[in-house]
Amino acid sequence: MSEATAQTTSPAAASAAAVPAVPRSGWHVATVASTRRETPNASRIELEVDGWPGNAAGQHLDVRLTAPDGYTATRSYSIASSGAGTRVTLAVDRLPDGEVSPYLVDDVRAGDMLEVHGPLGAFFVWAPDAAHAAAAVDARPVQLIAGGSGVVPLYAMAEAHGVAQDPTRFRLLYSVRSPDDVYFADELRRLAEASAPLQLDLVYTRRAPDGWRTPPARITREVLESAVIPAAERPRVFVCGSTGFVERVADWLVELGHDARSIRTERYGGT
Repeated sequence: MSEATAQTTSPAAASAAAVPAVPRSGWHVATVASTRRETPNASRIELEVDGWPGNAAGQHLDVRLTAPDGYTATRSYSIASSGAGTRVTLAVDRLPDGEVSPYLVDDVRAGDMLEVHGPLGAFFVWAPDAAHAAAAVDARPVQLIAGGSGVVPLYAMAEAHGVAQDPTRFRLLYSVRSPDDVYFADELRRLAEASAPLQLDLVYTRRAPDGWRTPPARITREVLESAVIPAAERPRVFVCGSTGFVERVADWLVELGHDARSIRTERYGGT
């Protein structure tokens, strides 16, 4: 996810009862276990975090860098992994004018040490256990909608869904510039073929694969309507992306009849 101050909004009063329990947050020392290029502009970073209490799918953390002169810069990043254990995966998009993301994408190496604070956030989360418990009385499907690097926390939810073999219906609408810019491309394909399947709908905005069924274009209200679970099925909806993307999609969802109380949004903007 892009370097940002994570903002989680509640379109309406959030139901505290719907938020699963999340681990207690704190500052931790993290060792970079591995890095790899995720897209031409982003890197996947695996951290081994001493004392990490585990995290729910959809949570985020803060990364703090400290310069030799004592200057510090802290930015929030969504976590692409979930569950118990001390291994944490990030996928960081480089912002040309960013203070933290260029270092994380281009310079950080295995063995480097980072300071992280988390896990953070209790609203924009999805937990398989909670969904199983709720399924007995309210088997509502889940619609994920991502713009660009906003797919990171939604991938964590989809992966948690697959690992748990959760029966909840899951669908992901993912708007991305080109095939090269798809985060977790191989993993998403595998999840779409898993026993707890994920229905994956990709929309390319600048360049589509050869033979793709539609020309590149931004998501419109009509495309959104055709590629999400209908409002009549009362899906829980998670939307993540840039501020403009999230606001536009959330407004269209409400126009299409979705209950604003069922729409959870997280947005990012470069700082």
